Amino acid sequence: MRFDGRAVDQMRPVVITPGYLDHPEGSALIEVGRTRVICAATVEERVPRWLRDQNQGWVTAEYAMLPRSTHQRTSRETRGPRDRTQEIRRVIGRSLRGGVDLTLLGERTVTVDCDVIQADGGTRTASITGGYVALAIALRKLIKGGLLAPGVLGAPIAAVSVGVVQNELLLDLNYDEDSQAQVDFNVVMNGAGKFVEIQGTAEHGAFSREELVRLLGLAEDGLVELFKLQREAYTG
Repeated sequence: MRFDGRAVDQMRPVVITPGYLDHPEGSALIEVGRTRVICAATVEERVPRWLRDQNQGWVTAEYAMLPRSTHQRTSRETRGPRDRTQEIRRVIGRSLRGGVDLTLLGERTVTVDCDVIQADGGTRTASITGGYVALAIALRKLIKGGLLAPGVLGAPIAAVSVGVVQNELLLDLNYDEDSQAQVDFNVVMNGAGKFVEIQGTAEHGAFSREELVRLLGLAEDGLVELFKLQREAYTG
């Protein structure tokens, strides 16, 4: 049994609340155990300067943690994002672009803001999973209005963490597990069963090819559950 009583291959309870905010074109609150992230998608009729007149759009992401999302207060990043924040933003943006045909988006930019209001491990994976729901809601509105072709949305994108803790392979690590992990992976996949991004490292020692294959299989099993919850959220 794990710190919170789960089986090794068991996700934390996941709840996705679509339309959580009134003003954005798409929004969702995702709760993964005690981790909670508000995701909001904004559609703008413009693209970055370097994409002008290229007949395609852009999807990007912002990420931030509220000062008291953690056990101790974290200072706001008023002088620009820290390196970790910048890296997570890039991961979210890359991942979400994997679920959109940018050539069908037209000269539009979709910015997905992911704000962590409570952190207990897996904030970047929750942001990707919830961020896709917000993105899908926004684009489906444009599709319904006849402004975009249905093909602009590809297979859904979701992410989950896996790792090795006390020599056990675990799915969906919370903070206590993540802080003790011998091996830690973040796995991003699409609903067609293909990998979008894999981030992994051995925090202590090393891991074998067999462990890698087993960890990826564990992640795939958890992602099946997440894809189902996503579909229920953005089609409901």
